[in-house]
Amino acid sequence: MNGTPRVLIVDDQPDFARGLVRLLAKKLPDASLGCVLSGEEALADLARAPCAVLVTDLRMPGISGLDLLGAALERDANLGVVLLTAHGDIDTAVTALKAGAYDFLTKPVDSEHLARVIAKGLERAELLAENIRLRAVVAACGGETGLLGQSPAMEQVKEAIAAVAGSDYTVLIRGESGTGKELAARAVHSLSRRASGPFLSVNCPAIPDQLLESELFGHVRGAFTGAERDRRGLFTSANGGVIVLDEIGDIPMSVQTKLLRVLQEREVRPVGSNKSLPVDVRILASTNQDLESKIADKTFREDLYYRLNVLTVRLPPLRERREDIPLLATAFLARACRETGIGEKEFSAEALAALAGREWPGNVRELFNFVRRLTVFCRGDVIGPAAIAAADPGQGDPADADNDDDTPTPYLEAKARVVDAFTRRYVERLLGQTHGNVSEAARVSGLERVSLQKILRRLGIAAEGYR
Repeated sequence: MNGTPRVLIVDDQPDFARGLVRLLAKKLPDASLGCVLSGEEALADLARAPCAVLVTDLRMPGISGLDLLGAALERDANLGVVLLTAHGDIDTAVTALKAGAYDFLTKPVDSEHLARVIAKGLERAELLAENIRLRAVVAACGGETGLLGQSPAMEQVKEAIAAVAGSDYTVLIRGESGTGKELAARAVHSLSRRASGPFLSVNCPAIPDQLLESELFGHVRGAFTGAERDRRGLFTSANGGVIVLDEIGDIPMSVQTKLLRVLQEREVRPVGSNKSLPVDVRILASTNQDLESKIADKTFREDLYYRLNVLTVRLPPLRERREDIPLLATAFLARACRETGIGEKEFSAEALAALAGREWPGNVRELFNFVRRLTVFCRGDVIGPAAIAAADPGQGDPADADNDDDTPTPYLEAKARVVDAFTRRYVERLLGQTHGNVSEAARVSGLERVSLQKILRRLGIAAEGYR
């Protein structure tokens, strides 16, 4: 809702309608209140200007309150309609609520109670309007899950990326695990003059120390056992483009020394060769570690740190940009529905508020995986706060994630869903620990690699998202 939200009172008794406006105006200072004396006048008023909450008498000459309810909701499905009647029978209340009424009160009306109901209705209208806005923003972005965010913290990130993209200096991208460091690196590349060149990313901890040097710089035939032919390294393959050294803080000292030479001399020497090769590569490095502490511990070279830290981009954790959570969750839900082939789903306004209030120690990656879980377990088209509570391993049973009522789930179905929930949590944690390396994950878990790949396909989990 833009501007001051409107509340419209509809009652065929002028004194009652105007008296309610006077009473409520004191209790709802942030709302604009008005009244009309018939259903016909109400529809004409709604046609002229949007309204957040409509409070209407049930029994009126001409268009009744129930008829007005239907016509008003047809015009605006998000309108909160509160019905008032002196005939407070249960059947009428049930009929009104089934028809879409927000609440139902009987006369004589307690003004304090009515003010609380309207205040809740105004809050609901604001959340629904925000939900609609978020969906529009995501649609405008093509549903992509890149560096989405409109918070001040993310605006600073976007400004920093735009600034560093224009140069060819080395960039150090810092941030906690799951904050989107590789997405930031891709954004720098796409905005730079090297955008048409290669973009190669190497997950340093996922490659054994004895192989990392060969992966980065290449090797010649016979350099070591198994080196049956010459091999170009990633630096040579990225010539003219960008190479991203992910989790740079984990590389061994021997490789740090050779990397420093690349930065200084702009050339690489393959393992086993006595000849260096020139390379034209921009280096982007990322880390979630405290490199300054590693320098103090003598596990990271200080001269390499200063070579890497020419320009810095810091990715904020999700707790520092909570206002972006609804937008991210909406985008992630759209993507998860596409990934799984499930029809479109949406979050209720209350569910988005619940997500924004939760802690996300795993940051954006954890939020995305949680939304994926909700997509699978919540069978309804609208995901509510009950589904969110139930999908949390620590707060509920995933077998009940789509049940907002007490309807029991068949045993075999519930069992299968709980097993799938355990498997998903285990595999997600496993891939997180192995940085998306499926072979390493299979070794750690004791599963055959083929079996693990089948599990990933069945659950719709992409190992690439953890690299």
